Parts: sequence; C-alpha cells; structure tokens
Amino acid sequence: MSAPPSGLRSHEGSTNTSDSDSEDEPKLPLNQFFPYIRCALCCGFLIDATTITECLHTFCKTCIVKHFFYSNRCPTCSIIVHQTQPLYNIRPDRQLQDIVYKMVPLLEESERQQMCNFYEERGLKVPTKVAVSPSVPAVLRKQKKDNVPQPVFSVPPELDVSLLLEFVGAEEGINNYKPLERRYVRVSGEATIRHVELFIRRKMELSPAYQVDVVCGDHLLDHYQSLKDIQNSVGEEALQDGLLVLHFGLVLPPQP
Repeated sequence: MSAPPSGLRSHEGSTNTSDSDSEDEPKLPLNQFFPYIRCALCCGFLIDATTITECLHTFCKTCIVKHFFYSNRCPTCSIIVHQTQPLYNIRPDRQLQDIVYKMVPLLEESERQQMCNFYEERGLKVPTKVAVSPSVPAVLRKQKKDNVPQPVFSVPPELDVSLLLEFVGAEEGINNYKPLERRYVRVSGEATIRHVELFIRRKMELSPAYQVDVVCGDHLLDHYQSLKDIQNSVGEEALQDGLLVLHFGLVLPPQP
C-alpha cells in the first residue's frame, strides 16, 4: 500500500484523524494555470518542459528545439537567446514538468503510451524509460487524453515559498519603468534571486542598463542564493504573516 500524501500522515499513537486540513486547502480552477503549464508554441500542456535561461520562458522540448532551427530568439519575448547556438542556453525544468503531471491527471501516462505506439508502429524496440509501467491499471491506460478533465487543483507543496516584494525606490536618473503590480508571488523554494530579478525586470520593463539590488533584512542577496536557503538562514525576522519579505531597489551600475 502506498504511503499517504505528505502532510496527511498521522502521528504515531494518534487515534483520531480530521479532514479539516484538506477541506481548508485552496481550490482553484485548472484553467487559471493555463498560461503557466501550456506551451506557447503548440498550445498543449508542457511535455519535457524546457526553459530558456536568458528569459525563463518555458516550452515543450521538441517545440523549442524545432523553433531554434530557424530562429535564435525566444518565441515569447524575442530576446536573442544566443547569437549562433541557442540550444546552449536551454535547460530542462523537471520540477515544472512534475507539477504539470500532478495538475493534469493521466497526462504523463497518455504521453508515455503515445511514445510506445510510435516505437512499436515502426518496429523499433521501446526504450526502458518509455515503457508503460505495469503498475498502472489497464483501464487507466486505455483512457483517452480528452477524458481527463480536472475542475479544480490544489496548490502543490513544491510551490512552497510565498514572497512579498517591496520596492524601496530608484536611484536618481532612473525614471522610465512601470510599477510592480504583482507584489505577492508564490514560487518554488528552489528558485534563486536571479529568477526574482528576472521576474522584476520583466514586470517593470526595466532597461538592461539598470541594476536590481535585492535585500532581505540587512543582507544584500547574491544571484545564486535559493529562496528556501534564504528563508531557512534568515529565520522569522524576514517573515511577515508567513511571507518572505524581499526589498529591492533600482540602481545604476558603477562607472568604470
């Protein structure tokens, strides 16, 4: 028997259980998440989610690879990914792909079955990593992709850091930027300050000439630091009503 989901396990020796926690979980329509879990190129759910490191836009792996055959720009924001080899600047986003599979029931199994059919129709040996798992009931393997709607979705534990982004101002000479309308953001704890900076740049439409300094408490944060590590190291003093508070400002880079 499989273990119960994390967060619902009973403590040893406990005799009473309650459904109140699950009843209090926020339930959101799945279509609210479509902009984040669907590929902008094929308009389907992300398969082999692959992210462009320069701008953090994500697509199906096959879609973005095909796109780079004839263009070196991001399909969403048109930034030049790489002058000659854009494939150097893409990375698999396994965490996002896991989230997509959790949000869309049977999507992973349906995709695996299609891959098996592809190999079998051509008389090729099905790779072990593609083969349909025998532990999946046969009745589920036969269901079609169109029969897997899910009206609501519980926010998964992977999205486990809630941010409050506080703008503290811009250095004199910086004035052409938009206000940050989304101050509250919920993201993965594996995200780094670099991801936060890119989010701020995109939403405020900042010039590349401006520098974004991000501070937590009294600490100026480095790009490589993950949000989970920051939350664990700074402690309660950086939290406000359960939110990790990050202050950021816009400055001009030092002149050589």
